[in-house]
Amino acid sequence: MTARLRVLVADDHPVVREGLRGMLGLDGAIEVVGEATNGREAIAAAVALRPDVVLMDLRMPDIDGATATASIARQAPGVKVLILTTYDSDHDIVRAVESGATGFLLKDTPRKELTAAVHAAARGETVLTPVMMNKIVNHLRSPQAETLTTREVQVLRFVARGLSNAEIGRELTIGEATVKSHLLKIFTKLGVSDRTAAVMTAMARGILPPVR
Repeated sequence: MTARLRVLVADDHPVVREGLRGMLGLDGAIEVVGEATNGREAIAAAVALRPDVVLMDLRMPDIDGATATASIARQAPGVKVLILTTYDSDHDIVRAVESGATGFLLKDTPRKELTAAVHAAARGETVLTPVMMNKIVNHLRSPQAETLTTREVQVLRFVARGLSNAEIGRELTIGEATVKSHLLKIFTKLGVSDRTAAVMTAMARGILPPVR
């Protein structure tokens, strides 16, 4: 029997948490293992429970979602964080990208899209809705950016699918060290510092198609 995906819901509104728990509970492959009412609780719960995915609100008391995401990335690097937002500012969204969020969803996302996004995030895939893409595109587009090589685009496509460096190396028949070298060049050209930001920037610039 396949283990269910373990999800932590972090939101300061009880009605939102209850609604998310109810929607996720309809997917037999997902189990909500905990809830958090602020960023500090989200960090502690993510470290203690080690869920597969955290559904993280951006605007929460005590510690905001972007800051909590960065802390989780440092303290529980295997945990994927999927941001839930209404219509927060582009600045907040870009901060969350830089903090290591796997993707973004609006709180009014239909149930099937929500559960599909949770599964995709758990696989390490980047999740972006068209609305979220529009909100970050002006911050991440840079006409003067260096062009990626064909090989670098190939590597980035596999990164967007959630493959590890070793898996990408096997797919492209190159060494893991070569994959790392390509990634470093990609980060430099795109002006980013991690894999998620690289994928989102590439999507915003039209180098990669959005993952929905």
